[in-house]
Amino acid sequence: MRGTFANVRLRNQLAPDTEGGFTIHDGRVTPVYDAAMACRAAGVPLLVLAGKDYGAGSSRDWAAKGPALLGVRAVLAESFERIHRSNLVGMGILPLQFLPGDSAESLGLSGHETFTVTGLTGAVPGMVTVHAGHATFRATARLDTPREADYYRHGGIMPYVVRNTLHTR
Repeated sequence: MRGTFANVRLRNQLAPDTEGGFTIHDGRVTPVYDAAMACRAAGVPLLVLAGKDYGAGSSRDWAAKGPALLGVRAVLAESFERIHRSNLVGMGILPLQFLPGDSAESLGLSGHETFTVTGLTGAVPGMVTVHAGHATFRATARLDTPREADYYRHGGIMPYVVRNTLHTR
């Protein structure tokens, strides 16, 4: 878990002039792990605000498992690496994609906002409304198949399999 988001090539715009797994929490630069554990203790779910090709070059399943263990419940990105998007769903993380022409920058998002996602209906893929500070905008919930919607609804593929196994006995 401590290695999640720790790649030295990552640049968290919340923590300028740092490399790797650092963010801002309570006004201080802190390791992502420590900030995530503080948010978990406070009952605050996390959202990753990202750019293009989120998940490209990642180590696949661990790249989704680590954020899930840290308390990430959604990723809002301009685009996703195909397999990584599916892995996020499998770990119970909601992949949200900006509409064409929208980005964190174009919407004036800094990452300091509180995000609320409404309107998730189970449509495949579906549209949601995102409220983030001063901005309200539409995004696509990238649950691309009915099976992915089921996985997400159950909190990921493992809870889905366990519930279905218990239900059939």
